Amino acid sequence: MLAAALDDLSRSRVQRLIERGMVRVNGAVARKSAVVAEGDAVVVVIEAGPRAPEAVDFDLPVVYEDELLAAIDKPAGLAVHGAPGDTAPSVAGWWLARLGPASAAFAPDVERPGVVHRLDKETSGVMVLAKTPAAQAALSRAFEERRAKKTYLAVVDGVPAQPRAVIDAPIDRDPRDRTRMAVTARGRSARTEYVVVASDGGRSLLEVHPETGRTHQIRVHLAAIGTPVANDAVYGTASPGSRQLLHAYRLELPHPAGGRLIAAAPPPADLLAAIRAIGGEAVASRYAAVPPPTIERGEAS
Repeated sequence: MLAAALDDLSRSRVQRLIERGMVRVNGAVARKSAVVAEGDAVVVVIEAGPRAPEAVDFDLPVVYEDELLAAIDKPAGLAVHGAPGDTAPSVAGWWLARLGPASAAFAPDVERPGVVHRLDKETSGVMVLAKTPAAQAALSRAFEERRAKKTYLAVVDGVPAQPRAVIDAPIDRDPRDRTRMAVTARGRSARTEYVVVASDGGRSLLEVHPETGRTHQIRVHLAAIGTPVANDAVYGTASPGSRQLLHAYRLELPHPAGGRLIAAAPPPADLLAAIRAIGGEAVASRYAAVPPPTIERGEAS
């Protein structure tokens, strides 16, 4: 209903307004599934329109690239796209500079050209970017249909009660603090599988496989079982100058031209040092030596 009524806004922007709690029906925060009846009072808070990020070229590791997409190794501290008014460098700005005139094909979605998924600012690791609107649509569809397989490395405080488990707990905005997410009965379904790789009693190294893609999902779920991501200032505790030890290690998803792209990014130095402290040199070396990217044939996009 909103997408039709607010025809000057893109559907993706309307969805983001709902996700951020900017839409209310009869005074209550609306959900995407809400059904509006005649006579209901609908209030939408619309911020200033999205602006294209500033195209800024800088050094960013490219793991894989072809005519339709690129897989990059995003460093911690770099936002995928800045908040309104934020002029700091971002992945989206770097991508605009790299695409050059070809970026015009993404209009009017100038806010996130080619972006099909995101990583938190302080999370490092592999992510993909589309070079054409058609590739963007195909990749976005793969994420929405859960055909993308993601593997994260997380160093957590403490030791999970189970060495391997699936955390099945719905997530939504924290009603007490809209900048945070929380496990709540009214939330959207969210599932995260983890495996304990190594532990020294104080910290543990986990391989984490999120089956869904909710905001802050891994961080919220691991905190909910009593083992927050180490140095997570929002859902755990962090020392000054540290960053959350969470890394998008491996991504496997359908390529728009067919087959499955498999790309990985090695852990950065701070995470590798933490892994070495927990599991020793053998474990650290295993994750540092990532295989080259490949495309396995056999699946259409």
